[in-house]
Amino acid sequence: MAESMEKKFKEKYLSGEIEFEAIDDYSQDWGFSDTLVTLREYLGLNEEEEDAWVSVGDEALKELLDRQK
Repeated sequence: MAESMEKKFKEKYLSGEIEFEAIDDYSQDWGFSDTLVTLREYLGLNEEEEDAWVSVGDEALKELLDRQK
């Protein structure tokens, strides 16, 4: 399946397919892949979400995503 066809972390999380903690697995997979996309793109996050995650942490990102459910 082509990478562009696969659902990103954010899409899967918002649809309830995965738990938030799966972000760790996605981040690790990205780190071991040879993809040219940024981690933010790989996860399907926007800039605001990435900033919250990097500067504040997991809980801040989870809160932003939960508001979109």
